[in-house]
Amino acid sequence: MMLPKILIIGACGQIGTELTQKLRSIYGTENVIASDIRKMSTDVVNSGPFEVVNALDYNQIQHLVEVHEITDVYLMAALLSATAEKNPAFAWDLNMNSLFHVLNLARAKKIQKVFWPSSIAVFGPTTPKENTPQYTIMEPTTVYGISKQSGERWCGYYHHVYGVDVRSIRYPGLVSWSSPPGGGTTDYAVAIFHEGLSKGSYECFLSSDTKMPMMYMDDAIQATIQIMQAEGDALSIRSSYNLAAMSFTPAALAAEIRKHLPDFTITYAPDSRQQIADSWPASIDDSEARRDWGWQPQYDLAQMTVAMLDNLKNHPDFI
Repeated sequence: MMLPKILIIGACGQIGTELTQKLRSIYGTENVIASDIRKMSTDVVNSGPFEVVNALDYNQIQHLVEVHEITDVYLMAALLSATAEKNPAFAWDLNMNSLFHVLNLARAKKIQKVFWPSSIAVFGPTTPKENTPQYTIMEPTTVYGISKQSGERWCGYYHHVYGVDVRSIRYPGLVSWSSPPGGGTTDYAVAIFHEGLSKGSYECFLSSDTKMPMMYMDDAIQATIQIMQAEGDALSIRSSYNLAAMSFTPAALAAEIRKHLPDFTITYAPDSRQQIADSWPASIDDSEARRDWGWQPQYDLAQMTVAMLDNLKNHPDFI
């Protein structure tokens, strides 16, 4: 079997960091080209091939594809929900045009396979809150959500009209110890561990009872690789699959942390991100992903809490 030659655009971001390392462990360091808009001193940059690329520059991306004989592109560059609200025009430009560049390269047969991440942000206040189905009302209220919903439609279009092999999942909130919060509405669930260990307390920007779908990063990486390894014929959805692992509130997460840090305290000061969180689902029905490509999460709230605390204690530079 021929190994894929992979390009990750946005490799220094929250997901890209861990995805790059995992793909290198599976396919070999030289077969996974990391790229981002600037070269930083990180493990991703220092542990294998790295290229500086602007995701908005089609010619730069095409050049990397040709030079490295790329077969698979993972487009992880994006402006996240809370950050995007501060600069809507740039968020739309980055989130949409970077996708067009990659889809057009696939349409031109310069690459074989595309992974593009969507998000629960595609849903809105009119979407059913509990067990949000795969097919439902989608009226996003954020720039991020609008760009992701539009991107889903374009992915489906390029597959059905041009035969592009594009694959996507709707990530819930992601919790990771190895990179700092990146400006997302669910990032409280990352910051709470960092500040819990460093300060013993955390002020949450969401209310105590805000329930949202969440996932430990290891599960998200596994799902990303799993869908890319799946046989194309098994995939019935080419827009984006619902994906779920657990749902919890800040209060429930704080209670779980207190089992390990008994003196930990939390206070609540909801800000503009509360309105975004209120527009998103509380839980997700991901039965299509489980049926089509065998998706099964490995981490629940208790397991995730232990993993986050253990990893951050063992890697104090990340706190």
